[in-house]
Order: sequence, then structure tokens, then C-alpha cells
Amino acid sequence: MTIEVDYIFPPEVDAEKQGQIIAVGQTAGTWGANFAHREKFLHSHLGKVVKGVTNPEGDSVVTVAFPQANVEGDIPSLLTMIFGKYSMAGTAKVLAVRLPENYGLRPKFGIKGIREILGVKDRPPLMGIFKPALGLSTEDYASILREVANAGLDIIKDDEIMGNLEEAPTLKRLDACRQVLEEVKEKTGRKVLYAVNITSKLGKCSNPLDTAKLLVREGANALLLNVLSYGFSVLESLAADPEINVPIFAHPAFAGAISAAPNYGMAYSVVLGTLMAHAGVDAVLYPVSYGSLDFDPIEEAKIRDILRSRDVFPVPAAGIKPSVVPQVLKDYGQDVILMAGTGIMDYPDGREAGVKAFFQALGL
Repeated sequence: MTIEVDYIFPPEVDAEKQGQIIAVGQTAGTWGANFAHREKFLHSHLGKVVKGVTNPEGDSVVTVAFPQANVEGDIPSLLTMIFGKYSMAGTAKVLAVRLPENYGLRPKFGIKGIREILGVKDRPPLMGIFKPALGLSTEDYASILREVANAGLDIIKDDEIMGNLEEAPTLKRLDACRQVLEEVKEKTGRKVLYAVNITSKLGKCSNPLDTAKLLVREGANALLLNVLSYGFSVLESLAADPEINVPIFAHPAFAGAISAAPNYGMAYSVVLGTLMAHAGVDAVLYPVSYGSLDFDPIEEAKIRDILRSRDVFPVPAAGIKPSVVPQVLKDYGQDVILMAGTGIMDYPDGREAGVKAFFQALGL
């Protein structure tokens, strides 16, 4: 089995030469006569350039096939192999990664599981964000949740920068919000998810995995992880741990530092699509191309398709308002989470009206 990776190089780079350097240097490397007795095994670990194409713009895309035996079925060893030290060698960008179906992890819940938890079958779930993110009290967050949950919101999440705040400590915030969720369930029969942000330190916890376990024990029914800040190994540990029996939502914080440069790093569709989809996450947030961030619609579509191919919920975000719901439905159909921050929290007629405006846009 092999893993194929597409690298794109600008016109001034000898792409064929660099492809060969990657194929050899990122795998077995070179050897002399003193290792002739290991020739068969050394060759079995070498990468191979299998394709090279020059685009009309002059850029060249080279495909290198790596033996799957060189990695350990996880994302960290994959990244080290396909772009480790070579990422410091000059202009080159990873454009695509094609992994075997059995590589890595699949979501515990994903699209089907999240729909089952929420009891939402025939429409996109609606998700909100606590805003303002910082400076509110525990009671403020509980009050916001009560208002939007009673209006019909399906999921709410912490803002990605919300940690164990002095004004609203994580466990107290969770406890207050959990009580609201129980009230809503008793009153309406609906289950609402609250994705609590995972940080490294909480109480006696000193790492994200222990923090996540504590949050689940304390009643968290969903989790939010800044995957690129904390690392794919953290996500994989959460996804593989049976104690983490709630959906995991991945935030794209730090993705621009990896993907935004035209000739360096890795494409957004690799980072937020392929790598996330094979690391066990249940839903991934990323920018929508017609929102508040300048995002490539081609990359957006690739992320959507990669995630859904492994039953991971796509969550296009950053500028989702009731007015763009028809466009989202056109691009995504029903298997998408409508994620609104200011589109709900700063709605002119109030948060409850903001939630209802989204349902009106859905024709409900």
C-alpha cells in the first residue's frame, strides 16, 4: 500500500529534481556498499516519483508515492514523512494527500451520530457561539444559552479563545450551562449540545486529554478542540479514548499559518480536510468562501467533500447569516451544520429572533 502526495512548485524550481529529493530524502535516504546486504529492505522503504505535470501558469505538480510501511497509521508520523525536514528546504507546498481508507481513525459519531443525538434528521443542525467570548460571568453564559436553546438552537460552542476564565471558570460555566440544557430537555424534549473548549490546564489536569476526561465526567456532552494549536496527537488520543464518549468539534485556529502562503506549507484542504478526516474528529469548522474571511471556494468544496467522504460533519463558518442560508443549502444540501456567531448573537432584534430568522431561512 502507498500514500500519494502532490507537491506544487513555482516555475523557477526544478520540480522533477525536488520530487526525487523528497522521494529519497524523506524515506530511506542513500546508502553505500557497506549496506549492500540490506539492499532489498532499503529499496522497499524508498519513495517514488510517479507523476509530474506542468500547469499553464508554469507551476509544476509532482506526485510522490510513499510506502505505507514507513508510517504508523497516525497523523504525526505522516506529517514527518511527507513534509518534515523538507518543509524547510525552500518553495514547495503540499497540494493533496491521498490516504488508504483504513488509515487513521474514523469519527465516533460523525454526521449520522450527531443527527441521532439531536434528533434532527431532515435539515441542517443550527449551531451558535458564545459572544462576547471574554468578560462575561457564568450567569451571563447560562442566560444566553437559555435564550437561544429555547428558541430552537441545536448546538452551542465556546469561542476558541475561551479558557478557564477568572470571571467564568470552565467547570462552573459547564455546570451552569448543563443545568440549562436539562431544563430545555425537560421542557421541550430536545437535546442541545454544548461544545466546551478543551485547554491543557484545568484543576489538577495538566494536559488536554485529562482535561477532556474531566469535562466529560462533569457532564459535557460535546467538546471543542483547537487541533492545530494542541496537535493532531491530542485529537487522536481523544478520538481513540472510550471515556471520551461525546462528539468532538475541531476549530481551524492557526490554519492560516500553515496554509495561507501560496508557495509554502500545506493546502487548506489537506489540513482541514484530509488530516482532520483521518484523525477521528466528528465535525470540522472552516471558513465559508462568501463569508467574512477571504477563502478560496475551490478549497472550501474540497474540504466539504473530503470530510463527508468519511462521515465527518462540515461546518462552514465566519459570516454565516440568514441571508446566505440559500447559498449554503445550494452548495451543501442538508448535511451541513449552520454555524453562526454574530449572525445570531448580534442579530438586530435580539438573539431569539436571530435563531428564528435562521429557521425561517430554512423554510421552517
